[in-house]
Amino acid sequence: MKDRLFNCPVEAIISLIGGKYKPIILWYLLDDTLRFNELQKRLPQATPKMLSQQLKELQQEGFIEKVIYPEVPPKTEYYITEYGKTLETILNEMCNWGETYMGDYIVKNEDQ
Repeated sequence: MKDRLFNCPVEAIISLIGGKYKPIILWYLLDDTLRFNELQKRLPQATPKMLSQQLKELQQEGFIEKVIYPEVPPKTEYYITEYGKTLETILNEMCNWGETYMGDYIVKNEDQ
């Protein structure tokens, strides 16, 4: 990310959180620390491989952290970092927009 040049700030943020499930993962982690299988239950359309990749990318960017507890079987949890919490306003605005306009989108798609 640091070596890339962007034409506008929106392009930069989209490159960071624009993955298929990244904003949704961040949204869920704003409320709670979650295990992989808990995230998978909340995102049933995501394959384990895709979810794992999205989590890894968010971790590499510093938005989330992964904690592995030395237990048998191993327990792994994901939580949002302070840096990740800086996205809360953006995610809340996306949620507000969705609540306002999602109904219009669903109605339009049903008419087609």
